[in-house]
Order: sequence, then C-alpha cells, then structure tokens
Amino acid sequence: MVVTLEDVSLNRNGEWILKNINWNVSKGEHWVIYGLNGAGKTALLNMICAYYFPTSGSVEVLGSKFGKAELGGTLRKRIGLVSSALQQKFSPSDSAFEIVLSGAYASIGLYEKPTAEIRERAISLLEQLGSTEYADRNYQTLSQGEKQRVLIARALMAKPELLILDEPAAGLDFIAREDLLEFIQLIAQDEVAPTLLYVTHHVEEILPIFDHALLLKGGQVFASGKTKHILKDNTLSDFFGLEVEVNWHNERPALSKRAACSSVK
Repeated sequence: MVVTLEDVSLNRNGEWILKNINWNVSKGEHWVIYGLNGAGKTALLNMICAYYFPTSGSVEVLGSKFGKAELGGTLRKRIGLVSSALQQKFSPSDSAFEIVLSGAYASIGLYEKPTAEIRERAISLLEQLGSTEYADRNYQTLSQGEKQRVLIARALMAKPELLILDEPAAGLDFIAREDLLEFIQLIAQDEVAPTLLYVTHHVEEILPIFDHALLLKGGQVFASGKTKHILKDNTLSDFFGLEVEVNWHNERPALSKRAACSSVK
C-alpha cells in the first residue's frame, strides 16, 4: 500500500478537522480527492506528508508507520508536492532553476551545491515542461501557469514514489489549465510513474487517468471507489444537497445544476 489510513481523526485547536477517515491507496492507482473548500483536503495532505499527526487512528505512508519510524525529511524526499502554499515560502531572490534544484533535497531554499547529475536532471525536467526560457528569471515574476510548471519540475526532481498535486490548476486560464493537465496525463502514463493524488473542487479537471475518487465532506469520507462509480448524478446530488447532473465527454466529467421541472398552465 502507498497510503493506509485507519479510523484517522485530527483535532486542531479544539476543532475536529478530520473524522474517522478510512482510506487505502495501492501502488499503480491514481486518485482524485474531491471536495469543497473546508472539506479537510489540505489537512489530509498535510498528514500524508507528515506535517500533521493523527489525534487518533493509524497512518502509514510508503511503508512508514507514523509513530513507528523516522519520518520528516526522509519520508518527504519520497513524496513530490505541488501546492500554492509552497509559493509563499520561497525567497524573493530565488530563480526558477534554483527552486527546481531544491526539489532534489526536499528543502525550501538551496543549501547544498548541486552535483552535475542533479543540474542535468533539473534542465531535462524544465525542457520537458517547456520552461527553459524562464529558468533564470526570478520565480516571483512568473505567471501563475509558469510557477506551477516550475513546482511540478521541482516535485519530480527526487523521482518521488508519490506525487501530490494540490489544486495545481487554480488561477489558470482555460488554455494554461489544459496544457498543465496534458502534462500531468503524460506523467501518469510513464512506465515508472509515481502514484498520483490530485486535489480539486472542479470536476472538469478530473482526467481519465484518475481511476479512483475520494469525496470529502465536513472532514469525513462521503464516498470512495472507482471514479466512474462515484461521479454519478445521485451520489453528487446527495453530496451537494442539490440536484446536479454529471455529463461525460472524452472521458472527462462536467457538472451542471439540474433544471427544475415545472408545468405550464
């Protein structure tokens, strides 16, 4: 198992953020974690990355059981994380290239001299993402789409076993979003691809490669399983408390509010 959570609950400052979470992610599966703002998605990610520890229950990630093994930096080097929260932590003087290089050490900032091999890998990833033209630019001057590409390159530097994408398309226009999703699809199709966890509150971002879905609501698992079985009209109508329809096009879902039936007299 890549991730195993058994009866996991999390209390922070007297508030229950996660409640009785049971969830298993197997190697080779790619999951979308879907929920509205405040559902507990970020707290769940922080726990998987060992920034939070459960108030109760058992957590095991990549064979490391929380409380039984040395975690912290050791585990995080095996996890690639793409999150807008990281953007606020980088130094204003960091270049895009330096940020990508730091991914090899799972550090915020570059504190070691990169080897030639590490530099070559960083250049290769920037080339794959079409980002070499702004590699030497200050990260803070990049567009949101360019920043996300740099974060993906950074996350892939250490060849992670688990890649977490926390709302990577947030703030992107349609073209930039689709370009980013196309690259994520390519990552997943690689024969040595890491397990992917994709967090979103927009169903139209759910790619065909995300064959499993976890629905979070109020810090609890509302539903989990095969994506096509979860993303159905009745399940999502119950989830939202609102009548909705799910329409599929090219193996991608789209959500719409179901029109109210009315009679004309």
